[in-house]
Amino acid sequence: MENVNQNIAVYILCGGRSSRMKSEKGLVEFKGKAFLQWILEAVYPLSDKITLVTKNDKYSKFQLPIIHDLVDNKGPVGGIYTALSDSNSKYNLILSCDIPKITTEVLNDLIQLAFNSEKEISILSDETHDYPLIGCYQKKLFPIFQNAVFQNHLKLCALVDSLSPQKFQVIRKNQSAVQNINSLEDLYSLQIQSW
Repeated sequence: MENVNQNIAVYILCGGRSSRMKSEKGLVEFKGKAFLQWILEAVYPLSDKITLVTKNDKYSKFQLPIIHDLVDNKGPVGGIYTALSDSNSKYNLILSCDIPKITTEVLNDLIQLAFNSEKEISILSDETHDYPLIGCYQKKLFPIFQNAVFQNHLKLCALVDSLSPQKFQVIRKNQSAVQNINSLEDLYSLQIQSW
């Protein structure tokens, strides 16, 4: 098995307007810890190369490298473009900042799938949705994402689908790990489920 620490970089996209959450999503607290802290605890066993993509100085408290989007207001396609531009790694784990229940186990399974796949993108999927913001993207995709940004092709799911990704089916018992918490209603539901 390959050494994950040396073979993958992690980029967590902390940008976005967070209009439905009414506050910075990665800093929203769940069980006394910021969403981002939960994600970092899942990632730390897998890689020592972790970078945050954000312009918000409040994330500096996590003492991790921070990079700004190369082009503003291009959504997650722009965030991935920025990450791939910065990266020196063949494999890049790209995560959103709104998945506080993600686990090391699920991410490790995804990474191993990516290492053993001929596909340039490996993403998580469940019975109804794909999760391109829980995915491994090869560095060689940089020009494709650069072109998408400059052509304003900013629909991430459509772009990823056009590249025929490898999809890793999350088993039912792990499906809560991929849950996006995008709104105050989602946060309330998450808190209720966790009692």
